[in-house]
Amino acid sequence: MRLSYEPAQMRRVTEPKDFGRVAVLFGGTSPEREVSLKSGAAVLEALKRRSVDAHAFDPRDTALGELQARGYARVWNALHGPGGEDGTLQGALEMLGVPYTGSGVLGSALGMDKLRTKRLAAAVGVLSAESVVLRNAADCDAALARLGLPLIVKPATQGSSIGMSKVTEGAQMRAAWEAAAAVDDVVFAEAWITGAEYTVAVLHRRVLPAIRIETPKTFYDYEAKYLRDDTKYHCPAGLSAPAEAHMAALALAAFDSVGASGWGRVDFMADQAGRPLLLELNTVPGMTDHSLVPMAARAAGIDFEELCWQVLETSLARTPVEARE
Repeated sequence: MRLSYEPAQMRRVTEPKDFGRVAVLFGGTSPEREVSLKSGAAVLEALKRRSVDAHAFDPRDTALGELQARGYARVWNALHGPGGEDGTLQGALEMLGVPYTGSGVLGSALGMDKLRTKRLAAAVGVLSAESVVLRNAADCDAALARLGLPLIVKPATQGSSIGMSKVTEGAQMRAAWEAAAAVDDVVFAEAWITGAEYTVAVLHRRVLPAIRIETPKTFYDYEAKYLRDDTKYHCPAGLSAPAEAHMAALALAAFDSVGASGWGRVDFMADQAGRPLLLELNTVPGMTDHSLVPMAARAAGIDFEELCWQVLETSLARTPVEARE
């Protein structure tokens, strides 16, 4: 058994039974486990309220092979971070022949890698801040000389701002690099951007309204994302119609550049000239009470239950077929 990806098979579903038995995958073993548990629980309850035959499935506790043994027809993937968002899970589900939501192996792997996303997006005209890969102490010195201060140090393949640090003094550089390297093999420094932060969601090739984010924190970190109540979200974002359309086009171009599909979120910061610069791409965005895609969906007239339903529809583009000899 294998999966065939056929976007033309995507369709709107009206009857819950047409989805079959659905496993909502959440939890897992990544540093984003706690966020994933919240996302998955919210999705599971929303699907149940719509009468979908949905069940919780935590791959930390249950082998993926049980998806077949228990007769699941498809997966709603709410696993955030490495192991769930980086192509690993997607590859396993491809081998099992179990359709799943969102991006495939390639789009997931590339989208999880901030460095490769930057490089691929640049090839289609989506700009991002200048960066330097950090492999050793000499690279830290090179980054300071090239990028100046302040700058930000990031792990390449972590989500939820895990391992990120703002550097305002040269003496902080080594500690910032070591903190990022503790959670990721690939680390880079990026020039600090001082403008407003925006996020743009993509659902079924539709770009949802942009959200402008304001935080009293130094940057939109894990605490600002999930724990604080003083982070402000503006939707509409306050952009002119041409600026909103431009950012939407950039988001879709970045999404396509890494081969992402189904749904996702693209994050930007505006520089001093007002140009949107790409921060990162998320192929399994959060679905918690603080999450951004549900906010954008509400602004577009899509409630949370309908959003979960439409994300589940993205699994229909992946169809099990018998392997040919």
